[in-house]
Amino acid sequence: MWRKRANLRIALVATCLALPAAAESRKAAPGFTLPDSKGAPVSPSKYKGKVVLLNFWATWCHGCKLEIPWFMDFQKEYKRRGLAVIGVSMDEDGWKSVKPYIREKQLNYRVVIGNADLAKQYGLESMPMTLLIDRHGKIAASHAGVVDREAFASEIRALLAEP
Repeated sequence: MWRKRANLRIALVATCLALPAAAESRKAAPGFTLPDSKGAPVSPSKYKGKVVLLNFWATWCHGCKLEIPWFMDFQKEYKRRGLAVIGVSMDEDGWKSVKPYIREKQLNYRVVIGNADLAKQYGLESMPMTLLIDRHGKIAASHAGVVDREAFASEIRALLAEP
């Protein structure tokens, strides 16, 4: 009997961890405007009304390379429902490494080059780091390290279902 209760508690905790923060407790995402690979400005504030998946990554990061195809799938699957994926590369040599990577992997979402100030604003300490920003521009979830694909997809769906 105690095993069933323990398993139920573990399942409840896991479920709670997989859900975005309650809307009333969310803080506004720091603003920025940076050019994408074509020079067009990218600013999360322009995505109000959409759920934004903001991913800090680098071409040399093994965990990042694992997640990027998932995020491409999410962009394809959930774009019509209001998801926008933005990649923030933290490669020190900037576009020199990133543009060839974007072409090779055929990324289907916008990428910008981040900087130390932006990393500090978002509390970036290690990569990958991925945030979900709700339709109102507030941070609903933040994940350091490689996300669990299915749990993360559940978080995305939950945010897309919010008004």
